[in-house]
Amino acid sequence: MRKYILSILPLLCGVALFAAGEARRAPGFSLTDVKGQEHDLADYRGKVVLLEFMQTTCPHCAAFTTVLNGIQQRYGDRVAILAVANPPDNPTAVSQFMASHQVTYPILFDCGQVAYSYVRAGSFDLPHVYLIDPNGMIKSDYVYNLLTRDLFEGKGLYPELDLMVNGGQQQKK
Repeated sequence: MRKYILSILPLLCGVALFAAGEARRAPGFSLTDVKGQEHDLADYRGKVVLLEFMQTTCPHCAAFTTVLNGIQQRYGDRVAILAVANPPDNPTAVSQFMASHQVTYPILFDCGQVAYSYVRAGSFDLPHVYLIDPNGMIKSDYVYNLLTRDLFEGKGLYPELDLMVNGGQQQKK
């Protein structure tokens, strides 16, 4: 009996790992913002990173800025927020978007290569958010839809960010 248990144990561990989903290292990048400053993902190692793929003409992305501004206020420099815009967005459109939505976190410019390395598909819905842990591993990702609406329009991201920032302990209101 013991031999049987020992032989099946590796199989059960493998099934558990497969069911939990494969952890994936966040693809590295270095992109410029509207001011021409470079932002390298490696510079944020040791912090939780909230990476958003967005577009200035996306109404859900515009609404999400309120949530991101709240996250920035709540967590300060413990969570780095990086938004990435793809064409047809340009510096003028992004500057206007930032001013009209009081965005203070950087919005970076991508030609599509970084987005593709994360999403791994030819097209994707916006906004799309990745939560990256302090070790550079993608903890989770979310696309706006009816099931994730509270994440993009409410405080649905706070419990997960609390756990990531506080090492597994949820932060009190």
